[in-house]
Amino acid sequence: MTYNIVVVGGGTSGCAAAYTAGKLGLKVLLIEKNIHLGGAITSGLVVPVMHSGKNQINTNFYNDLITELQILGGQTTYQNNPGWFNPELTKIALDNLMSKANVDIRFQTTVHKITTNNNNIQTLYISNVILSECNYPIDGNNIMMTNKKILFEPIDAKYVIDATGNCEIGKILNCNFLNDSNEFQPISLRFIMSGVDNKRFADWIYSLDTDRNVTTREVIDGVTHFSTAYTWDTDRTWALADIFNHAVQQGDLKDSDRNYFQIFSVAGTSDSVAFNCPRIIENLCPTNVKDVSFALKSGRQAILRLSNFCKKYFPGFENAYISNIADSLGIRVSNRIKGKYVYKVDDMISGKRFDNPAVVSDYPIDVHSGKKGNSTLQNVQEYQLPIESLMSADYDNLFVVGRCLSAEYKAQGALRVQSSCFSMGEAVSKYIYKLL
Repeated sequence: MTYNIVVVGGGTSGCAAAYTAGKLGLKVLLIEKNIHLGGAITSGLVVPVMHSGKNQINTNFYNDLITELQILGGQTTYQNNPGWFNPELTKIALDNLMSKANVDIRFQTTVHKITTNNNNIQTLYISNVILSECNYPIDGNNIMMTNKKILFEPIDAKYVIDATGNCEIGKILNCNFLNDSNEFQPISLRFIMSGVDNKRFADWIYSLDTDRNVTTREVIDGVTHFSTAYTWDTDRTWALADIFNHAVQQGDLKDSDRNYFQIFSVAGTSDSVAFNCPRIIENLCPTNVKDVSFALKSGRQAILRLSNFCKKYFPGFENAYISNIADSLGIRVSNRIKGKYVYKVDDMISGKRFDNPAVVSDYPIDVHSGKKGNSTLQNVQEYQLPIESLMSADYDNLFVVGRCLSAEYKAQGALRVQSSCFSMGEAVSKYIYKLL
């Protein structure tokens, strides 16, 4: 089987790339290791999508996703931001969009081997069965069986887009990576609580906290929506500081539990709250199995403490319960490929312009740290990301989209957000379409 584009990874950037290519009439295969699309939004419960400026480009996929979720009742426009999504309904919305774009999808599938010719990828060998001991073809022709009786299917690709987040295709191909930092941003594990009296809590926190850069509230179609936050950093006066400090003194929370706390109401619900925490403060490598296992276990223990804390200390949470724990970690940075252009933080700060921009944004440099007072949130002027930062320096037909782009550590901290990832995926497919 031959495809114009094979997209590996069905997260935010991968979905944008596959959908865009399909709408342009290209033959597209989307490979996803999990049982649904959406990546950070669905598996990671990363909602809402954050604002990234008024002059964004390559937004057709994002707008179509908004429309599809509106039809399903899983989208809310809050504080002029249309990116408030329901994670569960997003799974269905993405299935619908891929069908409309005639994108072939393989779930629970990974790439095991890649053959190349000079500087071009030729064939990807993907898993063709879920149970590795099966020894019969179940998907028609083009079946390859190894001597271990594990079935693989060869897929020829004119272009490959690595949207795996950790740059798994780049690793298989032994591409060059950037290594300009010995630190990783803290890993998070998000969760949702339901059974919350959202109106009661929103009224209480809105009265307690008068900082509208931190706490907001709005009634939309009769449903109360809100957002609020607290960190242990001392860069501002936090309205929730005394409550968190007291909970630590009483033994209801560990000191580390208060390092980062941010919550949002959830679109399509009236009693659910999404938590952008806990943030695990240890310097863990997100591609190391031992570190990932530690993050998952410690994260779930912190979720239990935070949920009990909310029930005890927050009005409206008395009858709340944990309704969903993310089935993937929130990873802000891992592998970054070396591209044809390495995007620099100086490019971002200066607002440098490029001939072929893939992203236009003004999202700040947002680098989390597990150390008190060491996080960076630096506002910048509008900037552009060139398409060359999404091209592998080693292979002519390999592109990367998402957090594994070719960018310096701090610059990546601004570009990793979902709205920019949507633009990256769409931009790459449009660029490949012109090449074909």
